[in-house]
Amino acid sequence: MPASYNAVGSNPSPYGAGDPYYNESSGYITPHPAKKRMSNWIKIGVPILIIVIIGAVLGGVLGSRASKTNEGSNITSSSKGEAAASSMASVKLEVGRFATATNSEFMMPIYPSTTNTAAFTSPTFTTTTNNALAWPADPFQPSKPSATTTRPDRPRLIAPAYKWQALPTLIKGDPYLKGWNDTIFGNASEYYSLPPVKYNLDGGNGILDNSREIKMRIKAFAYVYHMTNDTKWNAAGNGPSSFGSDPDRWNSGHFLDTAEMTAAFAIAYDWLYSQWSEDQKSQIRSTLIKYGLHYGVTPNPAALWWQTNTTGNWNCVCNGGLTLGALAILGDDTSGIAEQVLGQTIPDAIKNCALAVSDDGTWSETANYWYFGTTGHAEMSSALLTATGSHYGLLDVNPDFPKTGNYHMYVAGSTSLFNYGDHGPNKFSTTANSMFFYGDHYSEPQYMLYQREQYDAAEPWSMFWYDPTVSGAFWNGAALDHFFDNGLDQWASMRSSWTASDALYVAVKAGKLQGHQTHNDLDAGDFVLDALGTRWAGELGSGDYNSPNYFSNDTQNSDRWLYYRKMTEGQNTILINKANQNVAAAPVVNHDTSGTTQGSSTVLDIPQDSTAYWVADLSTAYFDGTSVKRGVRLLNGRKQVLIQDEIQASTSIQWRMHTNATVHIDSAGTSATLTLDGETLIVQMIAPPNGAQFSTSDAVRFASDPTPPAPDQPNPGVTVLIIELPAGSYTLQTLFNPQWSGMTASDFVTPPTVALAQWSLTSHNN
Repeated sequence: MPASYNAVGSNPSPYGAGDPYYNESSGYITPHPAKKRMSNWIKIGVPILIIVIIGAVLGGVLGSRASKTNEGSNITSSSKGEAAASSMASVKLEVGRFATATNSEFMMPIYPSTTNTAAFTSPTFTTTTNNALAWPADPFQPSKPSATTTRPDRPRLIAPAYKWQALPTLIKGDPYLKGWNDTIFGNASEYYSLPPVKYNLDGGNGILDNSREIKMRIKAFAYVYHMTNDTKWNAAGNGPSSFGSDPDRWNSGHFLDTAEMTAAFAIAYDWLYSQWSEDQKSQIRSTLIKYGLHYGVTPNPAALWWQTNTTGNWNCVCNGGLTLGALAILGDDTSGIAEQVLGQTIPDAIKNCALAVSDDGTWSETANYWYFGTTGHAEMSSALLTATGSHYGLLDVNPDFPKTGNYHMYVAGSTSLFNYGDHGPNKFSTTANSMFFYGDHYSEPQYMLYQREQYDAAEPWSMFWYDPTVSGAFWNGAALDHFFDNGLDQWASMRSSWTASDALYVAVKAGKLQGHQTHNDLDAGDFVLDALGTRWAGELGSGDYNSPNYFSNDTQNSDRWLYYRKMTEGQNTILINKANQNVAAAPVVNHDTSGTTQGSSTVLDIPQDSTAYWVADLSTAYFDGTSVKRGVRLLNGRKQVLIQDEIQASTSIQWRMHTNATVHIDSAGTSATLTLDGETLIVQMIAPPNGAQFSTSDAVRFASDPTPPAPDQPNPGVTVLIIELPAGSYTLQTLFNPQWSGMTASDFVTPPTVALAQWSLTSHNN
């Protein structure tokens, strides 16, 4: 069985309850099909929520409600702004969705090779008051918002009634909204036909999969019920419960479970408010309080550790879930606990969750944990805004938070994320659709334009966070390179195109090895490489989250660093003395770029001198390295990659790269031909040091390594390409030549040997 690649939004993870790939590599091959354990009814807590879906016909949805919406439309086109909006709407309908397909291996959008100057314009929002093209203004505009005073109508969470009324008309005029709506209906119907969510307490990691899958279903079911406004779509709940054990059915010891289940029940209570009887509302409120909100305000340091100095996804998700639960029942709750919760979650999230974004936009944990953290942050912020009229500083206390959408765009390559560190649990209800919310709130249209092409865009939040007045192409004017320089992170993203499926992409990191919520690896100097539509150098990802002491701490002697996927030898970097890097590392980086940007066309003609480079002094990451420096450079109009390492070490040295490719090494040992997915990459040493040769090994620990607390997961289908050298001083130049169609051997360049300290934009010009 091949290794399981946890691509953007895919589910394979050792964290999942009953995951059939639990002990399998989460390396970087084809994602396994998404788990489908959905159901037409949800047996959870008290009461059982039974949401029955009987039909799904888009025409009926639009037909039954559009007529009411059209009566209130105010369509004008007298001004230039209205004319521009009308013109953009026409173009949008004519062109349709920009991405024409999704790559089935990596789940990335596929764009046509074309130029469309009318549609692929610079990212912008078009101003219009035409209710057929834009959301109407929210009628709820409190002059002095209060977290404990809510809008008078329902729903109040994320999707107020005025948006439900406007949505059918907007769907008709927007190909993205229409496509997502169709998908949500299809998903809801599919969930209906599948078995119930089965309670599964996953070791120390709880029922998180259960909670998120239930939340995902409730969102889809409640959306479809709301959109039909038809008695064929029914919602009712009552009956005994067998989900979990009293008194802590939602597993507050692993509070993410509690928070996500609280959010799920909050959505059901609020979005289906008019459908519940008073007895049912009382039952749901009692369940929310007893198994959710109560545990959020009851002093318990062991369960609520995330409330203190935790600038990461735990704080965002937990505060977000509790906030949705409190807002849902506020006004109906006579116990006062809803107000008590809001008095706690809002200031705590402002002090912690909102600070998880560094000053360069990078999420403090990993690229995959960005999904969980920003989903929690966006849900909480959006719910506060729609329910009470303010976010109370959650969106602007950190002036750098608006940059995190930029981080998400650049951390995604042409096949997948630069997925360093842990990948996290199954995502289910977690997506990148916070990009829509942030694009709207921070006036960053490129975030919306980017996310609307992604396969995880089709879910209910998108229908209310997306602004249909957005227009243009996200890539028009987008720089091909970006450098993230915060000392905690320090990484670079360089590419040859934003829209070519076979584009070259290389990302490399340095940064500190502590302060990432114990989700990082010992990986200074680590890199990934995409070209020709596949990933040549990739990440192994998460280990087994249930392994003993996996999250113990990030000190030098932590048991975490005994697991292969977390050790330095499990990364694509330099290994000295077969030892882990120093967790106190403080690398220094420098870089430059020719500043190449993509234009309107999806086909980019790259100038021959277009380049970028990134150099890191990694010396502080090694105990036995006097000096260790790594440079990464794009060559030959971004068709080749040079990795140059300058090393002085008193013990043995290894250059290591993990790949899924089949590797053939030439007779001289200085050139390796990699084949993968029908494509070829040649890796060769330039002026190799005496005795330097390529070799390979399986992705397993050395026999001399300390024994970890539990066995490593196997990494099937993963080969380690190695260059091994004895102690000494070396300059090691490794050239990566993807075998592009139409290029011959003479079209590739052999770069000169230039010391890293002398690298410049012109230092390698022939």
